Amino acid sequence: MSRARPDTPFRLHLAVGVVLSLVCVLLPVGAGRDALYTAISFGCVAVMVVGVRRHAPLAPGGWWLVTAGIAVWACADLLWAVYTWVLGTSPFPSPADVLYLSSYVLIAAGFWRFVRARGGHGDREGLIDSAIFTVGFVLISWVLLMRPGLEAAGDSTAARVLAAAYPLGDVLLLALLVRLLTTAGARTAAFRWLVAANALLLVADSAYQYTSMTGTYSGGLTSLPWLLGYVAFAAAALHPSMRHLADGGGAEGGTRFTRGRLAALTLASLVSPGTLLLQLAVGAQLEAWAVALSSVVLFLLVVMRMSGLLRHLEGQASRLADLARTDALTGLPNRRTSDAELERLQTRSRAEGSPLCVAVLDLDRFKAFNDTFGHQAGDRLLVQSAQAWRGALEAGGAAAGPDRTALLGRWGGEEFVLLLLGHDLPASVAVVQALAATTPAGQTVSAGVARWDGLESAAEVFGRADAALYAAKTGGRDQVRAAGPAPVAEDGPAVEPVSRG
Repeated sequence: MSRARPDTPFRLHLAVGVVLSLVCVLLPVGAGRDALYTAISFGCVAVMVVGVRRHAPLAPGGWWLVTAGIAVWACADLLWAVYTWVLGTSPFPSPADVLYLSSYVLIAAGFWRFVRARGGHGDREGLIDSAIFTVGFVLISWVLLMRPGLEAAGDSTAARVLAAAYPLGDVLLLALLVRLLTTAGARTAAFRWLVAANALLLVADSAYQYTSMTGTYSGGLTSLPWLLGYVAFAAAALHPSMRHLADGGGAEGGTRFTRGRLAALTLASLVSPGTLLLQLAVGAQLEAWAVALSSVVLFLLVVMRMSGLLRHLEGQASRLADLARTDALTGLPNRRTSDAELERLQTRSRAEGSPLCVAVLDLDRFKAFNDTFGHQAGDRLLVQSAQAWRGALEAGGAAAGPDRTALLGRWGGEEFVLLLLGHDLPASVAVVQALAATTPAGQTVSAGVARWDGLESAAEVFGRADAALYAAKTGGRDQVRAAGPAPVAEDGPAVEPVSRG
């Protein structure tokens, strides 16, 4: 016997909700249609409660706030229907208006909880992006809804307050909707249904306000987005993925600046000049002050966004530069950096007359250590050795004073390089011996040290140090060898034995 799909209740709700919504808008205007409308709205609220209790999401506060907002909205619908079909009156303003406006606040508060749960409250770039979209929407809302509504309201204070309050409620919902869309994290099915529900609510509300203001509202299809919004909110709460809506990418993840986002921000930034051009083209009343103010705000927001992008690029460039200079495992300067530092120290040594020595250190029998304990243990040995030697350099004062420099880097594999400015050959050998004594895990070190003669190249002085290391390895390991003076013939570098153990 096959098991039921975990999203079966979600699919069933969706099918029934869409069908009933279509039936509702096709019914003639009357008490019967409003009764079905009310049944759908409260049924969706009940489904939301079931979904939240059943799936136990990680951020229940946001879901309960949205559910409360939809429940208050449904109560406002019911109250309006009672006034219309039972009491035969239509008070203005009415308690239903208070409920409608309260629902905006509750839904917006729920969305803000989702934003915080997804780590978006610390995302400066996402906040600026949502502000750019919101400013553009405010201008459109002012031109199409708020200003005409205020003019139609006349001298009635209550009417003027409501004419501004409903569009502002839509602005609040849009701002939180866009803010949610700019958060990091997975776009689960519940996330998409939540976004769709809010968008349907905005479309329905804006269409109702505009048609009511122009005297063209007749119900019917205008009510369909509201009904589908109820269904979508309940679908979001009933889908199993709703419990993971709070799984965001965190504020540290930042906001991805995709081509789609760039195109959307460009369109939002063009709302102000586009509105002015359209009004000029059709001969409509110019909204000069509204366009001017929105243009200033949009310009400042775009400048802030660009400055954030520049800081982000500078940070990335800095991190890439660090990666290019640093060994990823040990955190020490890598071979390229060590080469560059050796050349720089040669120039400084020549100018200051300070001695410069190069040492090459090699962990003895590192391959056997890897074969015995594994490569992860080998990596830990490399990291611990780098930390121990760096600590020994600091404790020994090898770089103390303005005339002394000590730079430890990883050359590759189990080989390390040590550059010592201001130390003669015996002092450099003593520094290397002190480092070798701190090698962890009971491991030993072989090393070769060479003093730069002031004429040879960086490769030549390193070659002498490497030859001294080879002599230490073939001479029994666990010792430091000092290279003799730079050769004047082709006999190869001389090597002086210094110490063992």
